[in-house]
Amino acid sequence: MSIGMETVMEEEEYNYREVRLPSLIAVVGEPELGRETGERRRGRDIIIAIDHGPNTKHAFDWALVHLCRLADTIHLVHAVSGSFLTLLTPPLFFCLLLWKFIYLFFNIFSDLHNQVVYDITQGLMEKLAIEAFQVLMVKTVARIVEGDPGKVICKEAERIKPAAVVMGTRGRSLIQSVLQGSVGEYCFHHCKAAPVVIVPGKEAGDASIL
Repeated sequence: MSIGMETVMEEEEYNYREVRLPSLIAVVGEPELGRETGERRRGRDIIIAIDHGPNTKHAFDWALVHLCRLADTIHLVHAVSGSFLTLLTPPLFFCLLLWKFIYLFFNIFSDLHNQVVYDITQGLMEKLAIEAFQVLMVKTVARIVEGDPGKVICKEAERIKPAAVVMGTRGRSLIQSVLQGSVGEYCFHHCKAAPVVIVPGKEAGDASIL
């Protein structure tokens, strides 16, 4: 039984898996909803790019405190690198049998790797979804997408059309980011939504906007 990711056909195909989060039903009374009007009552879509680093949590916490509000929907997006198979070139005819063996081996390995990544990331996304519900009673959906993080975030932003895209950073200087490249820098140039990059401060829990 294959546990690979589902393929999505767009300008170029990419693979993704929806993450099943706990069913959390917010019970919001009329007084709370009555204070929200217009766009605030309808809610917005907010993308938060996550990984397993500490700066992701800083960005997530910042979004809950300063950006998200009642009736919004948080979209958690986690990008994973492509399969090892994409690095292999097609074999010559006389290597066909060997190639079939290698292909089957790495296909199984890729499926197992995808499942491990999915399980670990699902646990993280579940914790974040529960926290968002407890703090703001907002809905959270999540997706794991295979590909380059910058391109993945921009594609998801194009699909969802969010009010904002929130992401953390490694805290490198602007010069380092330009010379070495960064996900945030890529999104600033290519993302159709407004990217909000959260730079963690020197003190624990402190953060600023880039």
